[in-house]
Amino acid sequence: MSQHPSLRASSTTGTKRNVMKRFERVEILKKRGQWKEGDRVTGLRKTKAGE
Repeated sequence: MSQHPSLRASSTTGTKRNVMKRFERVEILKKRGQWKEGDRVTGLRKTKAGE
């Protein structure tokens, strides 16, 4: 049985994601110096992938 096209992995579609995972946001905030070890991971500041 074949898989429906809407259920395929997002990497195969070639589109850019507009939502980042939590660990990606934490990495960006660490680089900017706005997050340090021990800070809460809930309620993170908004970030943009290009910055």
